Amino acid sequence: MGLRTVALRRPQNGLIALLATLLAAFIVLGVPAGSAQAATTPDGQEITQFYFAGNITYKDKPIPDVKLSVKGNGFEGKTKTDAAGKWRLYVPKKAAYTISIDEDTLPKGVIVDAAQLPEGVKAVAGTSGSFEAAFGLTGTKIVNLFLGQGERVTVSFTEQLLSRAVGGINFGLLLGLASMGAALIYGTTRLSNFAHGEMVTWGGVAALLVSSVWQLPLWAGLIASIAAGALLGWAMDAGLWRPLRRRGLGVVQLMIVSIGLSLTLRFVLQYIIGGGTYQLPGASPEPMKLGPISLSYIDLIGMGVSLVAILAVAYFLTRTRIGKATRAISDNPQLAAASGIDVDRVIRIVWIMAGILASISGILWAYFRPGVKWDMGMQMLLLMFCAITLGGLGSAFGALIGSIIVGIAVEVSTLWIPSDLKYASALIALIVVLLVRPQGLFGRKERLG
Repeated sequence: MGLRTVALRRPQNGLIALLATLLAAFIVLGVPAGSAQAATTPDGQEITQFYFAGNITYKDKPIPDVKLSVKGNGFEGKTKTDAAGKWRLYVPKKAAYTISIDEDTLPKGVIVDAAQLPEGVKAVAGTSGSFEAAFGLTGTKIVNLFLGQGERVTVSFTEQLLSRAVGGINFGLLLGLASMGAALIYGTTRLSNFAHGEMVTWGGVAALLVSSVWQLPLWAGLIASIAAGALLGWAMDAGLWRPLRRRGLGVVQLMIVSIGLSLTLRFVLQYIIGGGTYQLPGASPEPMKLGPISLSYIDLIGMGVSLVAILAVAYFLTRTRIGKATRAISDNPQLAAASGIDVDRVIRIVWIMAGILASISGILWAYFRPGVKWDMGMQMLLLMFCAITLGGLGSAFGALIGSIIVGIAVEVSTLWIPSDLKYASALIALIVVLLVRPQGLFGRKERLG
């Protein structure tokens, strides 16, 4: 009876240890509690105290349904004019932003009259529908735009295709870091970890807290983020998944637990940092022109870091003893255990490595997309699962190739479909590949059962 009581308490103690580790990390970092829900406009904008607003008219008549977007300082937003030609774009802080008009929504043969731009607003060189605007003394900037006859500046299809393909490779590499970690977890434990998105978010949040809240140098924030990712990976396996494995829970039960853990961590992060979007230091630098391709120095650094991390994982899996043991467990865990491999130790190392990769991906995602947000990892989760399935379940290298395919498909698809639907293109690519090869590009048929 005494032995039974101890066995029942082990998972509870493990879960308490995991939650205590996360709570201690939050307390040490000293983050103030944020608001649980921010007010939004009917078109989905988060209402702040800073905004650009104005009217769009042509021959003194308002033009409705003109689409506008704002971008800058790691932030992106969009809206459209109402029946009276009025519009408003909210931004998180006072700074310089680029306002762009979708010229396909303007009357045919007209552009914005650059000669009538208000003070503090100037046209972006080489365009006829993008403008740089900055705030004055107040948190409101009125930008009335008047249309006139003119010829629109366009970019050739080939240049757009090349530019977006490079952007897709950049996106695919950072997605690949997170996907490889999730694929290694699946390969060694058969767990579809729905909380992997929150591991990505945790990396971005940790970097933000150290570099912005504590005001330490960015390099310190990056190191802290990687350490926090490793700690979270270790705590999740030691505190929750290893005790549950020892209890003999099935794959479906473990998956349901991971969904609950995902929801818990996500809303804990929202409670801690609030519902806003926060920028890492140096976000949104001026892009450099390399022919038709626009890349910032952060994009180049991010791609370089991704490649180095991917090569390090490849070396680990193919050249090290632990890496070879990881592959053996992925192929046949019972045979690996019978041959003397410490399965629990290898799985623990895989969780730590997955946490590190997720943290690096979270930092790069925060720079690639508009800042750090409490649900940023959730936005990547479906794409991660799509990449893992596309490459072949349990294959880290397959997850990488699948991620690059997904990244290119997502970015290039906006040439033909609205940007709001671009993530659906990844699912279309997945369906097409699985119709031809059900086990994925690098999967094996026996793994599907």
